[in-house]
Amino acid sequence: MWVGGVLLVGILAIALLAPWIAPDPTGQRDVVATRFLSPLTTDIHGFFHLLGTDRLGRDVWARLAWGARISLGVGTLAVLISSGLGLAIGTVSAVYPRGVGTALMALTDFALAIPRIILLLLLAALWQPSAVLVIVVLGATGWMPIARLVFAESRGVLARPYVDGAVGLGASRRRVLLRHVMPNVRTPVITASVLGMANAITLEAGLSFLGLGVQPPTPSLGAMIASGRETMVNAPWLGVLPGLLLILTVLALALVSDRARQTAVG
Repeated sequence: MWVGGVLLVGILAIALLAPWIAPDPTGQRDVVATRFLSPLTTDIHGFFHLLGTDRLGRDVWARLAWGARISLGVGTLAVLISSGLGLAIGTVSAVYPRGVGTALMALTDFALAIPRIILLLLLAALWQPSAVLVIVVLGATGWMPIARLVFAESRGVLARPYVDGAVGLGASRRRVLLRHVMPNVRTPVITASVLGMANAITLEAGLSFLGLGVQPPTPSLGAMIASGRETMVNAPWLGVLPGLLLILTVLALALVSDRARQTAVG
């Protein structure tokens, strides 16, 4: 749907242009005089706050823009790691079905049997929480569905007559992989990666909400939601706005992924 594309482009624009369209997200002036200002308010220093301020007098619009930048950056890098691992393991398992392929698929099935959220919480609790740790953990725990998808798609491609013909003409496994398998699995992998990015952003927000993700004062949508839940009565925008942005981001990615899948099938 075009709605998803428009939403995603808008959110990406805000995230990419955050250094130029938003003030310092950690900037504080007179905390007592500028805290909990409602949206569309100008403070005593003459600074206009489009979406108000938080409990420390920080501009909410700036924190949302930079929070979107952090969430999209973490989600993108995590998906690149998981997609790369899944693509490599899935194709190798399909092209070398015996021995190495069997072992890799067994490892994939074992990893799929472990609840991801529990593994995420365990890994995040073992080391000092940071954005880098979240990226590595999300990337290292999200490759299994892509590996399974790539394996199934690759086996379907390898069963086609033109691949048998290429093998009969002396094509090596490496040539079959690069010339015939990779181009055919590219679209399903991209579609799954976009949807996986939405899942990664949600998980990052969840970890930050629990204090195991991106650490303050760096803005994060999950941490902003956690902070805003305590002020829902006197300053509801502090929790509602980051939650709404998170919902719109995940919705946009889901719609774009669904559209890409329909286009590939059509």
